[in-house]
Amino acid sequence: MGVLDKLRLDGRVAIVTGAGRGLGRAMALALAEAGADVVCAARSRDQIEETASLVREKGRRALVVPTDVSRPEQCAALIEAAIQEFGKLDVLVNNAGGATPGYGKPVEEITDEEWHLGIDTNLSSVFYCCRAAIPHLIRQGGGKIINVASGYGLRGGRNNFIYTSAKAAVINFTRSLALTYARYNIQSNCIIPGFFPHDDPQTLEYLRGGQFIPVGRVGRDEELGPACVFLASPLSDYMNGQVIALDGGGLAGGQAPTGLAPRVPLRED
Repeated sequence: MGVLDKLRLDGRVAIVTGAGRGLGRAMALALAEAGADVVCAARSRDQIEETASLVREKGRRALVVPTDVSRPEQCAALIEAAIQEFGKLDVLVNNAGGATPGYGKPVEEITDEEWHLGIDTNLSSVFYCCRAAIPHLIRQGGGKIINVASGYGLRGGRNNFIYTSAKAAVINFTRSLALTYARYNIQSNCIIPGFFPHDDPQTLEYLRGGQFIPVGRVGRDEELGPACVFLASPLSDYMNGQVIALDGGGLAGGQAPTGLAPRVPLRED
């Protein structure tokens, strides 16, 4: 079997959370183009119906499951719906997440509700979906788990406590999955996307000069899909517990200078 043949996902079933738009949709469509049937999950039915329609246009089957990934019972229902429809599960892509209320606040102003919502949306959701999916992956002899983190999982951010904490935890959660379930032929890896066109317009304007992205531009959604296909394919069977950054080199120099420098003036003494 040739290299390109090993990228094919014919006959495989993939779940993608946050599949309604942006990077989630891009990964769902890339998986479908590689041959996988796709379960599209997100809170907005209209958005995932559109993604599912695009998957079907590629000749693959699609299942729409509206899901709030911050709710454990809905994550469990998502996995069960996939098994009921397709009889198995091969790939779980935990992509859903994002900034939530409490972002931009100092610690003393963050409420309990804001903290728990942000952690549940960006971290607990990964745990809930993995907890429900892993027994099925073990029974069928293996599978792939692909978690989506952020560059903010590797560095801090001013008044960015909830999101950075959750994404850092996703990275180490992925590593622990890799160590624990490798013996079951389950590979768990993590993708760190950089800045993509659907990000906040003000942020993109701030980055337009290219000084924070060595390649001089933001990412294109379709550039993330192939990485997801690789991690879902047999070509990555020996890759486990790894973090792949697709950020135009933004993290290549370590903590990239995205406004993180202290604002305290230097003292002359």
